[in-house]
Amino acid sequence: MAVEAIKNISAIGAGAMGSGTALCFAMAGYNVHLYDLTDASIESGIEKIKAALDAFHQHNLIQKSDVPSILGRIKTTTSLEEAASNADFIIESIVEVLAVKQKVFASLDKVCPQHTIFATNTSGLSPTKIAEAIARKDKFVVTHFWNPPHLIPLVEVVPGEHTSQETVDTAYQLMQKIGKKPVSLKRESLGFVGNRLQLALLREAFHIVEEGIASPEDVDAITRYSLGRRLSETGPFESADLGGLDIFKNIFGYLGADLGNATSTPSLLEKTVEAGKLGAKTGEGLYPWPAEKLAALRKQREDVLFEHLQKDTTQKQEPSHKKSA
Repeated sequence: MAVEAIKNISAIGAGAMGSGTALCFAMAGYNVHLYDLTDASIESGIEKIKAALDAFHQHNLIQKSDVPSILGRIKTTTSLEEAASNADFIIESIVEVLAVKQKVFASLDKVCPQHTIFATNTSGLSPTKIAEAIARKDKFVVTHFWNPPHLIPLVEVVPGEHTSQETVDTAYQLMQKIGKKPVSLKRESLGFVGNRLQLALLREAFHIVEEGIASPEDVDAITRYSLGRRLSETGPFESADLGGLDIFKNIFGYLGADLGNATSTPSLLEKTVEAGKLGAKTGEGLYPWPAEKLAALRKQREDVLFEHLQKDTTQKQEPSHKKSA
């Protein structure tokens, strides 16, 4: 299916990820059907979309007059058949449970047109296993948006064992059309790439704290004011090249064996979760999260992400070359 033929999108799930992806498509001019099980879930999703649109306006990325037309392109429903009956591209963002995803896609497979492409927004489940529930395995692909999906440009496009190259190419091109920065993986792997890198960093962070080398606050500060600043412009391989591969080879020689290499869940993480301290959503995790602190940090993160979006937009509008004087 050519990307130009895609007109109608169905977003399955109206939570933070589902509503965010629905917004991305609607802002790019697509008609979107937003589905969830209950009216309350849908209303919550629409409120998130309205809040995000207000933030886009506050950061001068859309005009206030754009909001009604964007919202007008989003239709809501609690009927899976209604959501899917004329869909060209379906993206699912529901609970990260294999059996639940398989059940939903099995139902979708019965009511969608034969040309419909199925995409899952899973954070790391196998697309091959999810696609076992459907007949159109060649039209099944992962499009892994990152949270918050309307602010993070990356989308990992991941094929399953039976995904056709045409489906991968179409999904990739569609992500480009909605302004994302897609990357096509050569094959599937648990956690794809982004989460593997994230978990590798987090494993070493827990190891450092458990070994008494530094506190969580110090680890976060070190990451924020060094790696965090640099990696936003140069990835790990670019950074290694810029620093000198001979230097990094020497560092691996003396440091590699001392890094954490546990394959089990860090004990500090286990104990914290067992104590019911699940992070911001319970008011305490590795840090206490009073409401004021949480709101301030989320606002700060959002402002920084919007600054990056504004920079991306400016770069896109600038000519690729300047005429000589």
